[in-house]
Amino acid sequence: MDIRQLQVLRELGELGSVKAVAETLMVTPSAVSQQLMLLQRSVKVPLTRKDGRTLVLTEAGEVLAGAGAAVVAAMAQARAAIDAFQEAPDASVTVSGFHSAGQALFAPLARALSGEGQPRVRFTDEDVAQQDFPALTARHDLVLAHRMEHSPPWPRDRVAVIELTREPLDVALPAGHPLADHEELTATDVAGEPWVTSRPGYSPDDVLTAVAALASTPLEIVHRINDYSTVAALVADGGVLGLLPRYTSRAALGQSLPEGIVLRPLQGLDTRRCIDLLARPEALERRSVRRVAEAFGEVMGSLVG
Repeated sequence: MDIRQLQVLRELGELGSVKAVAETLMVTPSAVSQQLMLLQRSVKVPLTRKDGRTLVLTEAGEVLAGAGAAVVAAMAQARAAIDAFQEAPDASVTVSGFHSAGQALFAPLARALSGEGQPRVRFTDEDVAQQDFPALTARHDLVLAHRMEHSPPWPRDRVAVIELTREPLDVALPAGHPLADHEELTATDVAGEPWVTSRPGYSPDDVLTAVAALASTPLEIVHRINDYSTVAALVADGGVLGLLPRYTSRAALGQSLPEGIVLRPLQGLDTRRCIDLLARPEALERRSVRRVAEAFGEVMGSLVG
C-alpha cells in the first residue's frame, strides 16, 4: 500500500465524494479514482461501493481508512522529527580527518565550536590513499581529505566537495645544508639527495615521483614515514631531505619547525595538495553539519593567513 492511496481513502471517508477529495488534494478526479483502484488491487475485500451517484466506503474501507489515518499521522510525525533533526544547531557531527591536517585543525575547531548551541563534534583520524577518501563519507558526516592538484578529481557525482585550501609541499632541509642558501629549489637541485618520504599513494611520494621525472633520474628513498613529526626529526638530524606541508606542518609541530630545519619551495612543478571536505549530499542538509563545515573554513583561513 502507498501512503498516498491511504490518504485518498481517508479523505473519501471524510469528504464523501471523489470531487471533494480531488479539490482538497488539488488533483483531478481521475487521479483520485486511479489511486483508489490501485489500493483496491492490494486487498481482497471491496473498499468502496456506489450509493446512487456517490462513491462511499464499505465497512472494510472505513476500517482501512481509520488505520490509514494513523499511518498518515505517523508519517507526519516522522517528517517533523527529521526536520527538527536537520535544523538542530547542536546535533552531533562525526568528522574524519587525515593525520597531519587533524593535528593542525581539530583542536582549534573544537575551541571554535565550544560555545552553547554549537554542534557536538566527534573526531576520528583515518589517513588513507586518495581513492579511498570518498568511501569514508558512508561512516562520517564530514571527511577531511587531500589529493594532489594534478591527480584525478573527487567523484562529484557521489560526494559533495567543499574546498578549504591549496597547500604547497615544501622541501625541508637542515639549516646548514648547502641548498638552504637558495630561496627556491629545482628538481635538478634536489634529485641527488637522500630522502624521507611517505608511503606510496600519499602526497609527498607523488611530489617526489614528479621530481624524479622532471630531473630524469631516480631518487634515493631512505625512509618511508607518514608522520610529519618523525619526518621533521629525521631531517633535523641532517641525513635526509623531506617534504612538509607549508601551512599545517607548523601547527602540527607546535607552531614552529624544529630547530635547524628550513623550508624552501620547489620551482618548476606543482607541489600543491588540495585539502577539501567531502560529504554525502544529504549530510549537508543538516544545519549542524553545515556549521562545522563553515568552522573548518574559518580555522583553515586563519592558519593560511
